[in-house]
Amino acid sequence: MPKIQMVNMEGSSLEEIELKDSIFDVEVNEHCVYLVVKNILANRRQGTQSAKTRAEVRGGGRKPWRQKGTGRARQGSIRSPQWKGGGVVFAPKPRDYSYTTPKKVRRLAMKSVLTDKVREEGLVVVDNITFDAPKTKDFVKFLEAVKVDKKALVVLGEKDDNVIRSGRNIKGVKFASVNTLNVYDILKHDTLLVTKDALEQIQEVYN
Repeated sequence: MPKIQMVNMEGSSLEEIELKDSIFDVEVNEHCVYLVVKNILANRRQGTQSAKTRAEVRGGGRKPWRQKGTGRARQGSIRSPQWKGGGVVFAPKPRDYSYTTPKKVRRLAMKSVLTDKVREEGLVVVDNITFDAPKTKDFVKFLEAVKVDKKALVVLGEKDDNVIRSGRNIKGVKFASVNTLNVYDILKHDTLLVTKDALEQIQEVYN
């Protein structure tokens, strides 16, 4: 059973926490991770791209020149795809790119990236994160104290406006709750910084 040292906001070590094998010590399935990341990115696509086909381009109703006898190639419309200002072949149209990945695949992918974070020492557990008032300078000091100097995904057990407003302007820092936590964001950030409450919720949800 993997263990991790919990720290406080000053960076001092507290108790050692045991992590569940079923979540933080599984066989990493890279293919499931790939499938879920692909799904997340597809679901984020706006799908608003559009171009006109030859049927939708204005003009081109008259044959530009007669069929035979001119020495030029036969043409039926100046809005054919080979003409400047003509329609687009197989023009893209607005569409919905979203789809659903099986629940078992999503859960295995999440467990895989959480396991990888533990093995790569990219998981930091803090007993609690609180600020009396929103202050970015205090959040920067907190990150330095817990030795987080790269892109960090901060997972809170409960929403705290003072904490979020203190860190939201820091480059590379993103906040999430257990409900909004996803595989793509975990992979995108070097450090997964979670509170003790959030860790307990994660172990309860994915057990």
